[in-house]
Amino acid sequence: MKNFLFSLFILLLVCSCSTQQKAASSARGISIVNDSTEYEITIIDPGFDQWYTLNFSPSKDYSNEYYRGKNLNTVSNWNIYLTHGKYPLVIDSFINYDPSVDYGIEVNRRLFWYFKYSEQKYYMRIF
Repeated sequence: MKNFLFSLFILLLVCSCSTQQKAASSARGISIVNDSTEYEITIIDPGFDQWYTLNFSPSKDYSNEYYRGKNLNTVSNWNIYLTHGKYPLVIDSFINYDPSVDYGIEVNRRLFWYFKYSEQKYYMRIF
């Protein structure tokens, strides 16, 4: 069930990045919504918001370019791990993160910190 829900969230992430329609996930994961001019990210993993509040502070903030670069690298690693079957209980769907799209600092920041959260929670080496 956990894999199914995670797959659903990744599928929705891919769809939301490639279309102009809103997407949502029902149990756990990320949803990036394009409202024609700006993007919004919703992370539904129940432990993420509390973890984010405890681990993120303005002193740990970086530029949008920094987050974009890290996310491009991390999404690439995520997709490589998917094709090689590494972390099969966590990574079971492809993420389509378009490097030509500027998702904005809020989306990039939260996606970056979601990867940090996943790395810590699931003992992944993704960065």
